Amino acid sequence: MIGKLKGLIDSYGEDFVILDVNGVGYVVHCSGRTLQKLPRPGEAAALAIETQVREDSIKLFGFASETERDWFRLLQTVQGVGSKVALGILSILSTGELGTAIATQDKSMVARASGVGPKLAARIVAELKDKAPAFGSVDPVIAKLAGEDEEASAPSAVRDAISALVNLGYGRPQAAAAVAASVKALGEGAETGALIRQGLKELAK
Repeated sequence: MIGKLKGLIDSYGEDFVILDVNGVGYVVHCSGRTLQKLPRPGEAAALAIETQVREDSIKLFGFASETERDWFRLLQTVQGVGSKVALGILSILSTGELGTAIATQDKSMVARASGVGPKLAARIVAELKDKAPAFGSVDPVIAKLAGEDEEASAPSAVRDAISALVNLGYGRPQAAAAVAASVKALGEGAETGALIRQGLKELAK
């Protein structure tokens, strides 16, 4: 089994790259995010590899990090999620965003990916909620603020900012995540107005 490949970029396809390793060209399927991170043809690159063997084919999937590969594997433990859907999710969401979406049970965030409907998104966040923190990519501040009980003990500026974003139409988990990121950026003493403005910037990313 192949676990890692290091070579020169030969060429790109729609959802794959051909990696030249000592004269052998490997077709490696990647997420959109990974493809964007790779260099131009002729330059060196290294990819963490997941090898999938089927009766009629052997496919290689490449990732910019081992964490992304771990998420690829984990996503496919959910019924209805195959390699194509898993890559679609990882193309839309970074590993940190995916971890946060699952920790905060934000179905709409996962449903942005191609091939993921509301029912499948709900199944993904429900089935993986106990496994996601093991990957260490979930911001504990965000996970904490996402629960209304914990939110009640947060500073009033934080509570007011989350409430304001919810009133603007954002989901509570998304609003909590945006405000948590804003607190990190502006400091714990930030006022409500500043947190709302920064929160809107976070949501627009």
